[in-house]
Amino acid sequence: MLQLKQYIKVANLDEAYELNQKKNSVIVGGMHWLKMGKTAYGTAIDLSGLGLDQIVETDETFEIGCMVSLRQLETHEGLNTYTAGAVREAVKDIVGVQFRNTATVGGSIWGRYGFSDVLTVFMAMDAYVVCHKAGEIPICAYAQMKADRDVLVKIIVKKTPICMSYQAMRHAKTDFPMLTCAASYMNNCWTVAVGARPSRAKAVVDASGLGLKVTEEEAKQLALDTVGVQEGAVKQLKIKLDKENGCVDIRMSCDVKELGYIPVVTGAFLISRANVNDLTK
Repeated sequence: MLQLKQYIKVANLDEAYELNQKKNSVIVGGMHWLKMGKTAYGTAIDLSGLGLDQIVETDETFEIGCMVSLRQLETHEGLNTYTAGAVREAVKDIVGVQFRNTATVGGSIWGRYGFSDVLTVFMAMDAYVVCHKAGEIPICAYAQMKADRDVLVKIIVKKTPICMSYQAMRHAKTDFPMLTCAASYMNNCWTVAVGARPSRAKAVVDASGLGLKVTEEEAKQLALDTVGVQEGAVKQLKIKLDKENGCVDIRMSCDVKELGYIPVVTGAFLISRANVNDLTK
């Protein structure tokens, strides 16, 4: 079982950073994954007294503290208006409300988990991670970095005009996702972030110049390009897409990542396209 020798509620970020330089120290948030381990830590570092549990909206940005809960993301009106509900869609199926009330954004982003809905959806935005020493880092670059001893302070989302959506494929509603996808159109370019393959999410930027009026076939081709899947191989997969509820029948013997990838990613593009009117108002 998890063992903690001492608990310190820090007074400032400098104190948190210094304590965290020791290899047997750990920053604690919701502790949902941490508590399932068997590691013995010397010091548990609590950031809850630093006011990092708020979402601050300005005319140009959303600043999301590392101690903000997933439930706060789910219910924040401004953030979900800006993303056309994509953030709510990304977190609403993560276990249950009780879990989301305590699981933190900082833990989800810092962990760079392959199954992270949260990391995937933010990677499709103009978003940045702010660390205490390293400063502001584009979230797509941060996602590929190795974990270090710096303290993740907050996430900044710039209000770049955007239309986007989020899609995921799960065996069951509250299960870990087997595939996560966020598609967005901003700065005259499409971006698709894909995770749970299983590996960290990665973002691919369209270089072919697809515009706002992307067709279903163009969206499907970009989905194919992002994983290098050949059209002939995709046709051999027995994909059954339920058009009534958007679910994919995955009761097949072939690889589920290939099986669900095309309809999930294509669907994310088409839902994003439906939000174009919001972008062009």
